[in-house]
Amino acid sequence: MSRYIRPKLPGACVFFTVNLAERGRWLLVDEIVHLRAAVRATRQERPFEIDAWVVLPDHIHAVWSLPEGYADFSTRWGAIKARFTRSLNEAHRRPGFSPAPLPTEFPLIRAGRYAGLKPGLRQNKRECAIWQRRFWEHHIRDAADYHAHLRYCWANPVRHGVVERALDWPYSSIHRDVDAGLVAPEWAGTVAEGNFGEAV
Repeated sequence: MSRYIRPKLPGACVFFTVNLAERGRWLLVDEIVHLRAAVRATRQERPFEIDAWVVLPDHIHAVWSLPEGYADFSTRWGAIKARFTRSLNEAHRRPGFSPAPLPTEFPLIRAGRYAGLKPGLRQNKRECAIWQRRFWEHHIRDAADYHAHLRYCWANPVRHGVVERALDWPYSSIHRDVDAGLVAPEWAGTVAEGNFGEAV
């Protein structure tokens, strides 16, 4: 069995995809206040720059730049996920709070190597069934790769059909980036299929 080892590059710029365990839920946008608080607290404790960020209903894409001399992005993501989960669990225990129930078990794996299996919760790690256990990362190689992944983050709500224009999605760093002059406000946010580099 192969063992994946994440690269440790101090000061790296990295693109991430982080998913909920149960795809198709709107938990991340429904509970955006808790997610933002988790990110804020983690950045105060373990700084990183947010080059791009988009929150979709059931997943996140982000581009981070780590501080010089630091390579540990896994601990940062772990802290964000844990804070978000803890915050939701606390909110659900408050009297009068009645949102959709939080998941109590992982869904059946539908594709890939472990298709057909249903992971159990790791009680010794106080695991909840909100997040997928792992995340996907890609170390940015050069300026073209960097700009392609920024555009991918900006365009993702359009690709998923939740809005027609990238600027119509409120949970995206595109608004900050328009204000900073990094992207034109009229940019439609469509990206040619399978091509990070070309905006249509």
